Amino acid sequence: MARDASSWDESDVRIRPNKKGSRPRTKDRPSHDDAVIGRIVTVDRGRYTAIVGESSDNERIIIAARARELRRSPVVPGDFVALVGDVSGAPDTLARLVRVEERKTLLRRSADDTDPIERAVVANADQLVVVVASANPEPRTGFIDRALVAAYDAGIEPLLLVTKADVKDPTELLSNYVSLGFPIIISRTADAGASGIDARSDDGLSARLDGDAVGQLRHYLDGKVTVLLGHSGVGKSTMVNALTGAERATGGVNAVTGRGRHTSSSALALKLSDAPGGSWIIDTPGIRSFGLAHVNPDRILHAFPDLEPGTEMCERGCKHDAAAVRCGLDSWVADGHAGESGAARLASLRRLLGADPRMEAQEAKELGTVN
Repeated sequence: MARDASSWDESDVRIRPNKKGSRPRTKDRPSHDDAVIGRIVTVDRGRYTAIVGESSDNERIIIAARARELRRSPVVPGDFVALVGDVSGAPDTLARLVRVEERKTLLRRSADDTDPIERAVVANADQLVVVVASANPEPRTGFIDRALVAAYDAGIEPLLLVTKADVKDPTELLSNYVSLGFPIIISRTADAGASGIDARSDDGLSARLDGDAVGQLRHYLDGKVTVLLGHSGVGKSTMVNALTGAERATGGVNAVTGRGRHTSSSALALKLSDAPGGSWIIDTPGIRSFGLAHVNPDRILHAFPDLEPGTEMCERGCKHDAAAVRCGLDSWVADGHAGESGAARLASLRRLLGADPRMEAQEAKELGTVN
């Protein structure tokens, strides 16, 4: 005779065993209180290279694999991470990366201005050096403006490094930025016998960089984490080699197309030679495009401090783009408040606010660089 269900108790309940094991599933994760903290210096095909015990007698390099629960969390150079397992750093050992520590800053980009997926580039950087060449390849103010927007949005201080100034006078390019208040450093190849620093050049040969330019840049790097960003062929890795004594791969520019050849395949953090602790340079691969889909349009304007005050004369709801009929920025520029380059700067702002991905794609195609 069947029992009335109301008389059942917990002893009558049968628990179906877990097909994958007898242990009950839980969302609780171990705290890993015994983990050691390391700084990620590069990422390569699912392996993460970290430095542990930085500037101590026990400083060592550890190779780690990411724990399964972090498989959707980006880990990039500059990140501080928690490591467990074999953290000796001995050859052929592999630790486990179980946690990404809270970030101070995060430099991000998207593939283009319509791509909703943001890509982390570098974490915990203090400053961003935007590297462009005066010529060969030709500089693009659009790329500089995009990099500045990303830097300001991330809370990272920007610098502008103009290389190959001996090939072409960069005065016209610099007129767009000299009034903005961030450092601008001009670099050229030193004449024979002149004071300079030897480094491997973009054609793979020995080059002698202007010692003054290297010294000026070095002044801003001590005690900070700095990321260098630019298209291929502009001399990023050459400057990195001069500052660190490393042999970062470099690539030349095609003499026919003027396009840079991509050589550095992954971002790499390097210690600045003979510098205080915490002085790092992160060299990034030559970048093809720098989308800003992740940046709120209201924040884009903050990257144009020479124009932003003019918005006080705008009507409520003004979008400041090319379609705006009575935008206060027009009169602000016309009255000379933004300087001689005001019109060009306003055009650049409106291109960013218009966010036409075809323009960015065309620029990338002309440069011939890759992601």
